[in-house]
Amino acid sequence: MFNCATPLSHDARAAPIDSCEVAEIGGLVPTKSGAVLGKASGLRPEVSEYLGIPFAQPPTGALRFKAPVPVAASNATIDTTAFGPDCPCNRIPTSQAYIAGPAGEKILRALAQDGTTLDEDCLTLNIWTKPQSGEAKKAVLFWIYGGGFSTGNTACPLYDGAVLADENDVVVVSANYRLNIFGFSAAPGQDTNVGLLDQRLALEWTRDNIEAFGGDSNRITVFGQSAGGASTDLIAYGYPDDPIAHALIPQSGVANSVITSGRSREDVQKNWYKASQNAGCGGEEAGEATVECMRGKSWEDILTTIEPIGQTALMSGFAPFADEKVVPSDVVSRGETGRFAKLPYLTGNMDNEAAFFVVVALAYTNITAEQAYAIPTALIQPILDLITFTTFTCSAFQAAKFRADNQVPVWRYMYYGGNYSNTYLKPLGSNYHTAELPVLFGTAANVTSVPDSDVEVSMAVVMRKAWAAFAKDPANGLAEWPHAGSLLGNSMVRLAYENETGPSFTSEATDQLICPVTQSFTGLAAQLQGILTSLSAIAIGGNATPTQLAAIQKLLGK
Repeated sequence: MFNCATPLSHDARAAPIDSCEVAEIGGLVPTKSGAVLGKASGLRPEVSEYLGIPFAQPPTGALRFKAPVPVAASNATIDTTAFGPDCPCNRIPTSQAYIAGPAGEKILRALAQDGTTLDEDCLTLNIWTKPQSGEAKKAVLFWIYGGGFSTGNTACPLYDGAVLADENDVVVVSANYRLNIFGFSAAPGQDTNVGLLDQRLALEWTRDNIEAFGGDSNRITVFGQSAGGASTDLIAYGYPDDPIAHALIPQSGVANSVITSGRSREDVQKNWYKASQNAGCGGEEAGEATVECMRGKSWEDILTTIEPIGQTALMSGFAPFADEKVVPSDVVSRGETGRFAKLPYLTGNMDNEAAFFVVVALAYTNITAEQAYAIPTALIQPILDLITFTTFTCSAFQAAKFRADNQVPVWRYMYYGGNYSNTYLKPLGSNYHTAELPVLFGTAANVTSVPDSDVEVSMAVVMRKAWAAFAKDPANGLAEWPHAGSLLGNSMVRLAYENETGPSFTSEATDQLICPVTQSFTGLAAQLQGILTSLSAIAIGGNATPTQLAAIQKLLGK
């Protein structure tokens, strides 16, 4: 058991605690879920990791499609030495992952949840901590994974929090949340956006228990990527008066993005009725009766019913929708008028986000590696640039502008991918959606078995120190970086730019000039379908089979 969590005054919390008593790494810790027993991290043996801690009752039976219910405390010691199951989802196929090259294949397999267990009893969280050194009460980084709200998990080895905890004197937490129809069903008469409510309950559990692990409940920074980034940003809008978080880091996803905003309950409910019809439970005419019928189906059968519905490379048919509770319908208006929690804010994205979705699309074809490598990337790159700019860059610019205009401390970065062999996805390089994550978490070498280069190590240290400094002191921790939103000077941070070992700074002038024109852009899915269909035809010599094109169209929900 740790003896490091005695409440301290604000002034005392930063004092070193080298004499902190630790019976053993991964020792027994009391929580509101019950006493948990962890283990030493396999990546960093001085770090204690607690995996698969239940924070909610199993969302099964009558609790399926409902808001999460806090778990009752167990009288028995809870073994937290292994991740809990992933929440049910239709995984991305991995048979074509080899096309991405030796390192790229391992990254894709990790992101595709290859080899993990799925189960509806999945609402667990994980903690990495090193309370025997550093601050008595450490800043907390709470991670929310991405996956388009349709896939994703905390067990992904790219998201292991041990390196961050070991090197940067922070506590790292990650939590599972329900996905697709299980998290965002819009089922008639039921709670709304329960996947986001799962995240909230996990955050509440963290606030109430983290000091027992050496964390500071008054310094919780939420960070997330893609759908996790949008979830992170939505905290400011869904809980403006009680965000629990003290700072936010949305990465490659924000609440005002065209991917995540503008979806109504009616839009998603149409997909609910399609699924219930597919399951033999009737359609819209059956109304609320569909809910009990769907609760009687196995989660495996339900996944089969949603597979044909609305799933795209960037969007899910079941995802957050406006409910005027945790997801407002007027995010942009609220952003412009300052109606959100004024939390210090660090946001950014990749310079070539869209490249990743081309690689994902290839997973749904039988294209060969030779055909994939023959793709004329120079031909499609301008369109990928357009998608990246309109969908990710301008959304991040706008989200940062909301903060700057309302005097909130805000920083913005752009990640360029370096030229790192252990994050390289053939045929499109090391600059793509998710590329920064193995660098930030320090997991690339462990996942791919390809060592980090010296340049990559230097950049990774810079990024981890920056994220941790922001978590420790959100208003002032990034004092060496310029604030975003300046009309003059270099106000955006460049990371992994041309293999630089540290950050550099550049102007936001282009974004300030062009983004306001593009923010009404709504043709993303149509553009992406055109790109991928053309790509498939080019790659196979113009002889795309109907099956191959149908697979791509299925991915895009067409």
